[in-house]
Amino acid sequence: MEKSGYGRDGIFRSLRPPLLLPKEPNLSMVSFLFRNIGSYPEKPALIDSDSDETLTFSQSKSTVIKLSHGFLKLGINKNDRVLIFAPNSIQFPLCFFAVTSIGAIATTANPIYTINELSKQVKDSNPKLVVTVPELFDKVKDFNLPVILLGPKRNRQPFDVKNVPKILSFHDLLDLAGDVKEFPHVSVKQTDTAALLYSSGTTGISKGVVLTHGNFIAAALMVTMDQELAGDMHRVFLCVLPMFHVFGLAVIVYSQLQKGNALVSMSKFDFGLLLKNVEKYKATHLWVVPPIVLAMAKQSIVKKFDLSSVREIGSGAAPLGKELMEECARNFPQAVVMQGFE
Repeated sequence: MEKSGYGRDGIFRSLRPPLLLPKEPNLSMVSFLFRNIGSYPEKPALIDSDSDETLTFSQSKSTVIKLSHGFLKLGINKNDRVLIFAPNSIQFPLCFFAVTSIGAIATTANPIYTINELSKQVKDSNPKLVVTVPELFDKVKDFNLPVILLGPKRNRQPFDVKNVPKILSFHDLLDLAGDVKEFPHVSVKQTDTAALLYSSGTTGISKGVVLTHGNFIAAALMVTMDQELAGDMHRVFLCVLPMFHVFGLAVIVYSQLQKGNALVSMSKFDFGLLLKNVEKYKATHLWVVPPIVLAMAKQSIVKKFDLSSVREIGSGAAPLGKELMEECARNFPQAVVMQGFE
């Protein structure tokens, strides 16, 4: 039986058909993201598990359009850097997409960073504006940068700090855009930088990693190729992995939204809450890391929830043993348990 593997020439070949990447040079990750939403404008796109707020694909696109104009009015232009320093929320990717849609570069940071750790990234990336949440404001207030505060509409300018040139809420930024229906006319190419993410620094100083618009598009097509082979189904991805990380941002958020899948955002990891959200939102896909797979295999609380909606459990970032995969699969009989790390 023929199977994927290495040939005599040392090249690995898959039995799957070749992946065709778009060749248009003037293609941004955001235009690619929304290319098909005319087929599902009212389908849920972003769901915030903390507030239960839900945005359809049409609403998400309209919000990103407004935010992109808002950023331009704040003086953010092509190749400027914007720091996103916040936990997961549905506002996080909306801001990220708005920044990249105008050719600016998003740099993301771990919300548990100390002021010293964050200062190093700010010095290296040189952002022109910070997007954060009120709970993290004290860590960014001394950078002498304008600040956008994510959160509910009531969170409007709760601070008055001399070192901060301007403080606006997420909703102020929307209002700043006015009544706009189309994205700004900014030339963005696949080869343009979309994001400047940073390595974890476990083996040395944290380093900036450049990702282009084309990188995001290619990754999204690779990650979702199996969905073409599996056929249509209603997919709901629970995103508990951090959006500041490439796994959460590119593999889960961007890749799945561009495919028309729903995304349920969790602001922090809590195992009981994760199980509750799987049951509540009928999540079909859980892409996690080995410690979460271990909990799903070992903890008795798993039996207290209806998890029958789950069809796929994917693990990455570290190896997953065969025995643990099999033990986890017994608690999720309808699901395929797999890993993307070897």
